[in-house]
Amino acid sequence: MGFSQNLFLIITASVILVDVATACSNGQCKILDECSSNQDCGAGLYCFSCPAGFSGSRCVRSTITDQFKLLAIHFLHQVRIGMDIDRNVLYQPRISFRAVSRRVINHNHQEFTLHHANWTNIRNNSLPFNKYAFLTTHNAFAIDGYPSHTGIPRITVTNQEDSITEQLNNGARALMLDTYDFHGDVWLCHSFKGQCYDFTAFGPAIDTLKEIEAFLSANPIEIVTLILEDYVQAPNGLTKVFADSGLMKYWFPVSKMPKNGQDWPLVSDMVQNNQRLLVFTSIQSKEASEGIAYQWNYMVENQYGDDGMKAGSCPNRKESSSLDDKSRSLVSISNKELSCEDNSENIINMLRTCDGAAAGRWANFVAVNYYKRSEGGGSFQAVDLLNGKLLCGCDDIHACVPGSTSKACSL
Repeated sequence: MGFSQNLFLIITASVILVDVATACSNGQCKILDECSSNQDCGAGLYCFSCPAGFSGSRCVRSTITDQFKLLAIHFLHQVRIGMDIDRNVLYQPRISFRAVSRRVINHNHQEFTLHHANWTNIRNNSLPFNKYAFLTTHNAFAIDGYPSHTGIPRITVTNQEDSITEQLNNGARALMLDTYDFHGDVWLCHSFKGQCYDFTAFGPAIDTLKEIEAFLSANPIEIVTLILEDYVQAPNGLTKVFADSGLMKYWFPVSKMPKNGQDWPLVSDMVQNNQRLLVFTSIQSKEASEGIAYQWNYMVENQYGDDGMKAGSCPNRKESSSLDDKSRSLVSISNKELSCEDNSENIINMLRTCDGAAAGRWANFVAVNYYKRSEGGGSFQAVDLLNGKLLCGCDDIHACVPGSTSKACSL
């Protein structure tokens, strides 16, 4: 081998070594940086392969933006740097405080003490519940690799890969569950024709409900919504399983749900009253018999599946009234496809189309399969878009913070 060939090999090897040395790792990789494991990616990201969107494996988002904390950042900054704060503004029910106190200067340069504030957990949750958007996991219980509880191999479609607890910890705040009568109890099944079978069953509903109870207990400022595709016919079957799970103490009563399109209660009031669990059923009679809200009295939703994914079209599903029916305060948009590209640009385009179909109302719930799969921002970016539109008219919730450098909106 000649000198020139040796020199070429040395230079090539050096370039490769430099590339390896300068590649990100150990939690330093940013969104869409190449990665080899989850440990390479920074906070809120994980390493994922989406062949339709990019080559190799890259860091993509894995958690939501907490809209309640984000919108309190500016207020907290004002207090810390000593800006004038109007005492009347502070004591409106717009900020949730906990624990300590702090001396503050009001607009008349008078010093006073602001009580009950934990400056690391400050949250701006002053608006009605229907003024926010929430990530929703479709068939949240139909989890890859979920162990059989019947001893029979399962033959049905799965829709998620994380446990219920992981979904909640990553920011899902609404879960879609399918409830059935099975083995003398209420089970979660992904089945057909209203009947659960050994090969379509996932497990007793109480197991999942207890996970939700543990999350609500550990996170006393969070609200969770359950949307039930309900096939339970046993009298008070749902009531019993919710009582047995310990969730009734968080129950948001039907009597407080708005009729004829009015706003929902303030999120801050729902938290203060510990009414932090909203449950909707697909069986109309249960609103009267069990006090469980009939979904279509309060919510509109688009058609799921291929018929709901046509460009420029956003029809309502047959159970729902028209999306532009403003007598229903909540809007749910479902993207129940399975691919990473469907959770990316496709879902953003669908949300924009459905905003027009819903008479200019941005969705409160965006329901997806495999919620972490995407080409980058995915369902999390979709929720950022919705909260940005709902809260300040911007294309991204981050632009709602005064002083933001985001180019999604000029404030």
